[in-house]
Amino acid sequence: MAEEEGRIVGFINGAGVNETTIRDEMFEDATMHREEGQWQMIFGVATLPEYQKMGCASKLMERVIADVKEQERKGIVLTCKESLIPFYERFGFVNEGKSMSKHGGAVWYDMRLVFEEL
Repeated sequence: MAEEEGRIVGFINGAGVNETTIRDEMFEDATMHREEGQWQMIFGVATLPEYQKMGCASKLMERVIADVKEQERKGIVLTCKESLIPFYERFGFVNEGKSMSKHGGAVWYDMRLVFEEL
Protein backbone atom coordinates (compact mmCIF):
# COMPACT_ATOMS: atom_id res chain seq x y z
CA MET A 1 0.00 0.00 0.00
CA ALA A 2 1.23 3.50 -0.78
CA GLU A 3 0.17 6.40 1.38
CA GLU A 4 0.60 10.13 1.32
CA GLU A 5 -0.32 12.13 4.40
CA GLY A 6 -2.42 9.22 5.70
CA ARG A 7 -4.32 8.82 2.42
CA ILE A 8 -4.08 5.55 0.49
CA VAL A 9 -2.97 6.45 -3.04
CA GLY A 10 -2.17 3.00 -4.39
CA PHE A 11 -2.13 -0.69 -3.51
CA ILE A 12 -1.45 -4.20 -4.77
CA ASN A 13 -3.54 -7.13 -3.61
CA GLY A 14 -3.34 -10.86 -4.13
CA ALA A 15 -2.91 -14.23 -2.44
CA GLY A 16 -0.35 -16.91 -1.86
CA VAL A 17 -1.25 -20.26 -3.43
CA ASN A 18 0.35 -23.51 -4.50
CA GLU A 19 -1.24 -23.39 -7.96
CA THR A 20 0.79 -22.07 -10.88
CA THR A 21 -1.90 -20.04 -12.67
CA ILE A 22 -4.62 -17.64 -11.64
CA ARG A 23 -8.14 -19.02 -11.72
CA ASP A 24 -11.18 -16.73 -11.69
CA GLU A 25 -12.40 -18.32 -8.44
CA MET A 26 -9.36 -16.87 -6.65
CA PHE A 27 -10.71 -13.34 -7.11
CA GLU A 28 -13.81 -14.17 -5.08
CA ASP A 29 -12.76 -16.86 -2.59
CA ALA A 30 -10.27 -15.67 0.02
CA THR A 31 -10.18 -19.16 1.56
CA MET A 32 -7.98 -20.23 -1.36
CA HIS A 33 -5.12 -18.15 0.11
CA ARG A 34 -2.31 -20.21 1.63
CA GLU A 35 0.17 -18.36 3.81
CA GLU A 36 2.82 -20.94 2.87
CA GLY A 37 1.86 -20.89 -0.84
CA GLN A 38 4.77 -21.19 -3.24
CA TRP A 39 3.38 -18.67 -5.74
CA GLN A 40 2.23 -15.11 -5.09
CA MET A 41 -0.78 -14.21 -7.22
CA ILE A 42 -1.41 -10.53 -7.89
CA PHE A 43 -5.06 -9.73 -8.43
CA GLY A 44 -4.87 -5.98 -8.77
CA VAL A 45 -2.54 -3.01 -8.99
CA ALA A 46 -4.39 0.25 -8.40
CA THR A 47 -3.30 3.88 -8.16
CA LEU A 48 -5.49 6.93 -7.77
CA PRO A 49 -5.74 8.79 -11.10
CA GLU A 50 -3.86 11.82 -9.82
CA TYR A 51 -0.92 9.59 -8.83
CA GLN A 52 -0.67 7.69 -12.11
CA LYS A 53 2.37 8.23 -14.35
CA MET A 54 4.38 9.30 -11.27
CA GLY A 55 6.09 5.97 -10.49
CA CYS A 56 3.74 4.94 -7.68
CA ALA A 57 2.78 1.57 -9.22
CA SER A 58 6.43 0.89 -10.09
CA LYS A 59 7.52 1.48 -6.50
CA LEU A 60 4.73 -0.78 -5.25
CA MET A 61 5.78 -3.52 -7.69
CA GLU A 62 9.42 -3.25 -6.61
CA ARG A 63 8.37 -3.60 -2.98
CA VAL A 64 6.08 -6.58 -3.66
CA ILE A 65 8.81 -8.34 -5.65
CA ALA A 66 11.31 -7.81 -2.82
CA ASP A 67 8.80 -9.00 -0.20
CA VAL A 68 7.91 -12.13 -2.19
CA LYS A 69 11.59 -12.97 -2.69
CA GLU A 70 12.15 -12.56 1.04
CA GLN A 71 9.25 -14.95 1.68
CA GLU A 72 11.14 -17.49 -0.50
CA ARG A 73 8.25 -18.11 -2.86
CA LYS A 74 8.93 -19.46 -6.37
CA GLY A 75 7.67 -16.29 -8.03
CA ILE A 76 4.74 -14.08 -8.91
CA VAL A 77 1.86 -14.62 -11.32
CA LEU A 78 -0.62 -12.02 -12.56
CA THR A 79 -2.94 -11.34 -15.44
CA CYS A 80 -3.07 -8.03 -17.27
CA LYS A 81 -4.57 -6.39 -20.28
CA GLU A 82 -2.47 -6.24 -23.45
CA SER A 83 -1.60 -2.57 -23.03
CA LEU A 84 0.10 -3.29 -19.68
CA ILE A 85 2.34 -6.13 -20.87
CA PRO A 86 5.36 -3.79 -21.39
CA PHE A 87 4.93 -2.36 -17.88
CA TYR A 88 5.24 -5.79 -16.26
CA GLU A 89 8.00 -6.92 -18.62
CA ARG A 90 10.16 -4.11 -17.19
CA PHE A 91 10.17 -6.02 -13.89
CA GLY A 92 11.13 -9.30 -15.53
CA PHE A 93 7.67 -10.79 -16.00
CA VAL A 94 7.31 -13.03 -19.04
CA ASN A 95 4.16 -12.96 -21.17
CA GLU A 96 2.81 -16.51 -21.38
CA GLY A 97 0.02 -15.60 -23.80
CA LYS A 98 -3.72 -15.17 -23.48
CA SER A 99 -5.15 -16.28 -20.19
CA MET A 100 -8.08 -18.62 -19.71
CA SER A 101 -9.48 -16.03 -17.30
CA LYS A 102 -12.83 -14.47 -18.19
CA HIS A 103 -12.80 -12.18 -15.14
CA GLY A 104 -14.81 -9.03 -15.80
CA GLY A 105 -15.38 -10.08 -19.41
CA ALA A 106 -11.96 -8.77 -20.49
CA VAL A 107 -9.12 -10.38 -22.48
CA TRP A 108 -6.24 -11.10 -20.10
CA TYR A 109 -2.64 -12.17 -20.56
CA ASP A 110 -0.81 -14.46 -18.13
CA MET A 111 2.42 -12.94 -16.82
CA ARG A 112 4.98 -14.77 -14.68
CA LEU A 113 8.10 -13.75 -12.77
CA VAL A 114 10.22 -16.69 -11.62
CA PHE A 115 12.94 -16.21 -9.03
CA GLU A 116 15.88 -18.11 -10.47
CA GLU A 117 17.97 -18.01 -7.34
CA LEU A 118 15.55 -20.23 -5.39
